[in-house]
Amino acid sequence: MRSISDSGPAIDHERRRLLRLLAAVGAARFLSPFEAMAAPSGLITRKIPATGEELPVIGLGSWITFNVGADQVARDQCTSVIRAFLEAGGKLIDSSPMYGSSQEVIGYALGRLNRPPAFSADKVWITSAAAGATQVEESRRHWGVTRFDLLQVHNLLSWEAQLPLLFGMKKAGRLRYVGITTSHGRRHDDLEAIMRRHPVDFVQVTYNPIDREVEQRILPLARERKIAVIVNRPFQQGAMVRRLERRQLPVWAREIDCSSWAQLILKFIVSHPAVTCAIPATSVVAHARENMGAARGRLPDAAMRRRIVQLIGAF
Repeated sequence: MRSISDSGPAIDHERRRLLRLLAAVGAARFLSPFEAMAAPSGLITRKIPATGEELPVIGLGSWITFNVGADQVARDQCTSVIRAFLEAGGKLIDSSPMYGSSQEVIGYALGRLNRPPAFSADKVWITSAAAGATQVEESRRHWGVTRFDLLQVHNLLSWEAQLPLLFGMKKAGRLRYVGITTSHGRRHDDLEAIMRRHPVDFVQVTYNPIDREVEQRILPLARERKIAVIVNRPFQQGAMVRRLERRQLPVWAREIDCSSWAQLILKFIVSHPAVTCAIPATSVVAHARENMGAARGRLPDAAMRRRIVQLIGAF
């Protein structure tokens, strides 16, 4: 008796069809919801006001999580996180010279993946005006990119000296966008003054259902001045999610296609019309996929946003 493998073209064709069917059924049965949504189609995006370029509303931060030094296992884990993020349709990756070895780890990952990031966002963080350009060049080498898409003055450190450097780089074609950042709700008065007086393309601020001070002045001003907004510390450095995980996710979270507290928080953030992108940081592949899930499906309306604030504030 002949085996199926040598039974002729007709049976061989049927075998291939059956294998494809089994593979499809197996994928549908055994992939987690976050693995199954790896295709980038259907992503929620926002336009960068300065150009109209679109960015997915979820990016990837690197504060603490990618500061792993030369640890090979940890570097490979970070590479897996970046791979999952990019495969899920993510674009913006954010780092800083302040983040220890994070820049080098991102460069290592991108080299292993043999691709540049879709949108490289970094910062200048130094007091000396003369040393700013040197630091930027060192950061570029760490990443292994030809040029950065976005450079930001980190926490407004010596912004008077560093903004002219960045504007000059943009004018010379060595940089696409210029930004400024704050975190932990600091220096909002200074941030507002710079937004009013200088043609920055991006601002980066802290915002989540608990830390909402930027709703009063910064976010409305960003819309008025047509400035893109990146949101850092969406989970209060993980503390908010850890606190909420002891509670059951409300049933009504399904109304906006959320299956986790992290997604509920992220959807609250990116549903604000002034927000362009939130940048949760993680060193866990499943969390990277979960976070990218917040860039799909329905977003909360004003009533649902108030409900989220009330619920999370009560915990």
